[in-house]
Amino acid sequence: MMKPVLLLSLALSLSGCASISTDSDYSTQVDFNQYRSWAWISPDDSNGVSPYQQDGLNEQRIRAAVTAQLQQQGLAQVSAEGADLLVNTLTSVETKIDVDTFYGNFGYHPYYQHYPLSAGFGTETRVREYQQGTLMIDLIDADSRQLVWRGSATSNVKKRQTPQQKSDRIQQTVTAILAQFPPQSGN
Repeated sequence: MMKPVLLLSLALSLSGCASISTDSDYSTQVDFNQYRSWAWISPDDSNGVSPYQQDGLNEQRIRAAVTAQLQQQGLAQVSAEGADLLVNTLTSVETKIDVDTFYGNFGYHPYYQHYPLSAGFGTETRVREYQQGTLMIDLIDADSRQLVWRGSATSNVKKRQTPQQKSDRIQQTVTAILAQFPPQSGN
């Protein structure tokens, strides 16, 4: 089994060549126009239970990307005591298996020298194991302590990325997630 920090590192190094699949969900009972400020949630705010294991470098990258995106949306970062929203990030990595079966060799077979006009049938099955990483961003109402919005992105994990490639991919991922916030009426 891989160490949690290694898994997190893989999760946050989402593939540079694969597309990012995003999704979001939110409370329809909340007026998102009321939120003007935010702060990072502290472990004390989550009852001392940390639902994730953070890798220092990637945590810094995620926090920098989230901070930049929320500032671009006009939300001010303040202390937790003065914040309208609390922000939390969660990551996970799952091992996936992809099985492809190819059917071929119908009709003429130029490679069969003894039977050039023979018909045949053949299959080839390929099994590929890969890692799929997910990054979630939770926005929690600071007064009620209720989750009001969650955005997520999922993509295949790419190994052997440079620090700059990791930073770029995390920025792209966070941008894609937070493009869905605040939710637009009718969505």
